[in-house]
Amino acid sequence: MQHTISITAISSISSLGISTEEIWRKYKEASHCISYKDFNEEQTVVAELSERAKQVIQELRTESHHYKDLDDSVLFGIYAARNAVLEAAWKQDLDFGINIGSSRGATSLFEKYHQEFLATGKSSTLSSPTTTLGNISSWIAHDLQNQGPEISHSITCSTALHAVLNGVAWIQSGLADKFLVGGSEAPLTPFTIAQMKALKIYAATDKSNYPCQAMNLDKKRNSMFLGEGAAVACLEKGNKENALAYIKGIGYATEPLKHNISISTAADCFQKSMKMALGDTAIDEVDAIVLHAPGTVKGDRAEYNAIKAVFGDVLPALTTNKWKIGHTFGASGILSLELATLMLKYQEFIPVPYIENNNIPKQLNRIMINAVGFGGNAVSILLEAPFRN
Repeated sequence: MQHTISITAISSISSLGISTEEIWRKYKEASHCISYKDFNEEQTVVAELSERAKQVIQELRTESHHYKDLDDSVLFGIYAARNAVLEAAWKQDLDFGINIGSSRGATSLFEKYHQEFLATGKSSTLSSPTTTLGNISSWIAHDLQNQGPEISHSITCSTALHAVLNGVAWIQSGLADKFLVGGSEAPLTPFTIAQMKALKIYAATDKSNYPCQAMNLDKKRNSMFLGEGAAVACLEKGNKENALAYIKGIGYATEPLKHNISISTAADCFQKSMKMALGDTAIDEVDAIVLHAPGTVKGDRAEYNAIKAVFGDVLPALTTNKWKIGHTFGASGILSLELATLMLKYQEFIPVPYIENNNIPKQLNRIMINAVGFGGNAVSILLEAPFRN
């Protein structure tokens, strides 16, 4: 890394809640955030926004007549971005870039408008502008009135960490000193749920203690389920006194496809991205990894194989949050990054309750975060606790 980059704020909205204190308290609990909702008359495992989070989104929707017709994915992003900028004290300096991505974008509105078109043969006036992928970053830029570039993209489930990569690249290039990065997803819609079930990867509705068995390498069936939410981080050039963490390294890789949703047995893309993120950092200096681990049989095993290939017998402590909050697609990587920053802040490792951990770190100095999307688009980010510098 040519320049030190500080994460000076991170804000999220999800099934965990909306405040740092509430989110950390939920992470320390061994319970999940799962609820059960009917989709096409079939009860389905999901992780919806908390009741308080739903309330603040409804309040935001009624703030302006412009906001009443926006998709939830946009409103989630606006809410998280406002709080992040406030926490980082950027309100006095609006010269920052924005890159908020999404895997699916305006899923709810797209399905609504498409059903309307099939029924009437006509489309509503706002159907196009409110369902474009750039809709999220554009409305966040409008809401914050920033004076820098605004970017949108979709790299499936590694979208948010690709936003981090973009922010780092802009800052390293000297074209910006600050960048607002993250992801937002509102995928709890009938068609999106049906797509995941068609892939035979969705968790069964058995109401067991932990329907999602993310990181359980002995599971016999896929157990991924969907959650909704958004998270946004503030990146700044240099060592900042208010830094939550420093970005020590970044890595990315793509592997050749054998199938539309495939990943190699040893997750070659993850091996490459993790090695790149490590740079000259010794493997025994990484204390923990927040895995992508969606809860699928092949996906979880492949990522673990990649970690074993890179770290050998010097395995860091391993964890994931998908058993608790579900897979939030494009927002999942930044929510994992939030978990990492919280563990660094409170100096406490958050385990997966049904996984035995024999190497809980006594101190957390460096944590790696992984994300990968359909097509083998892997990203790894290495964070470092501020007190190390």
